[in-house]
Amino acid sequence: MMFAEFSEKSYRDELEALFLRFPSVQNVPFGDAYKPGLERMLEFDRLLGNPSRSCRVIHVAGTNGKGSVSNMLASCLSRHGFRTGLYTSPHINDFRERMRIAGPEGVASMVPREYVYDFICRYKADFERLSLSFFEITTGMAFKWFADSDADWIVLEVGLGGRLDSTNIVTPEISVITSIGLDHCDLLGHSLAEIASEKAGIIKPGVPVVIGEDHPGTRPVFEAKAASCASGIIFAGSGHPTLEPRFPHILSEMDLRGDYQAYNLRTAASVLDLLGLSDPISEDALIHTASHMDFHGRWERLRTRPTVLCDIGHNAHALRHNFAQLRRLASAPDCSGLHIVYAIMADKDLDAILPLMPAEAIWHFATPSSRRSLPAEKIRERYAQYLSSQGLEAQGLYAYADVASAVDAALSQAGPDGIIYIGGSTFAVSEAIPLFIPETDGSGTESRL
Repeated sequence: MMFAEFSEKSYRDELEALFLRFPSVQNVPFGDAYKPGLERMLEFDRLLGNPSRSCRVIHVAGTNGKGSVSNMLASCLSRHGFRTGLYTSPHINDFRERMRIAGPEGVASMVPREYVYDFICRYKADFERLSLSFFEITTGMAFKWFADSDADWIVLEVGLGGRLDSTNIVTPEISVITSIGLDHCDLLGHSLAEIASEKAGIIKPGVPVVIGEDHPGTRPVFEAKAASCASGIIFAGSGHPTLEPRFPHILSEMDLRGDYQAYNLRTAASVLDLLGLSDPISEDALIHTASHMDFHGRWERLRTRPTVLCDIGHNAHALRHNFAQLRRLASAPDCSGLHIVYAIMADKDLDAILPLMPAEAIWHFATPSSRRSLPAEKIRERYAQYLSSQGLEAQGLYAYADVASAVDAALSQAGPDGIIYIGGSTFAVSEAIPLFIPETDGSGTESRL
């Protein structure tokens, strides 16, 4: 029985109130939304009936790649007949993207609006009493929905860091750490070793851990933590998973098209070996990860003629791969030019990204609606200064007040044989995707919450 009467308006009102009362990183700096520590989450989980213990869990941390690896693993588990919950963040267009359940057939389903509404109404007094963060609330909601839906597995993506992240109340079957890069340094540390130490906090006693990258600056951190927990450790980057001979075929057919997916595939395949699921069913599930899981924003093609691509990669660690792939695509004889719609949050390290940005591109800088956004004109000024300092000449640097205007300008200039890339921020991608693929709630109205 519903705790309160549901309507589309009541759902939107309650969800909007939740965003306003409990700030999310969708609209405030991480430091304002992030509440490290597990005590509140443990108490909230007990209040909910300990749903975090109801399913087997794969716990996934990492600077980049954790969303892709999580979706790959959920796709494989579900195609093997397991009812699989997937918890990821942030969402791109619909809040409910954070919580999905997939089975062997059809496309993964998001948490129903009715469930979200009932959960908020039922527990909102407890949100206040426990002084929960937005992420703690959504993590509890996910655990409860997965338990109520009789999920067999949960693939659980860490929100930030690992050691003090709200998801770290679980004891998983397998822990996964995809990659380590310099991001959120003010919260996690200013060196790769310090950040690795925070992410290594998800390693649990006796639970095997798969490390996606074998880096000399982080390997000792992971080895020491695994040894202290008597946990088996696998470095995917230096291993040979069972599916490795099939990697060229999988990557050529996979609907996750970014070059960086080669690293994520190796990590996922190493986990599949531990699960005993390295077989043709998993191969097909990996190939169709995006379509099966309804997964967006990773080197996603939004249009042809001109080719329009988007990707949520937002730090130097990710954009190094993305910009290199763009340069390769733009060097093709039939490409008439590269246009990049770019935005960045003010708390990101733009100085580390500037040297990676293709000077041969025409840049359309945008200001997403998030309060965290660095104004487009500021980005344009800093990139122009960088180019000048390097003796380079800009092909075109433009600044726009919003993402839609930047996209429109790029479309008008690119021509049918051009390439347009939209990225630098999840928020830029979030505002761009509906311009090409309108998201509706079934009544013809867009659903962004």
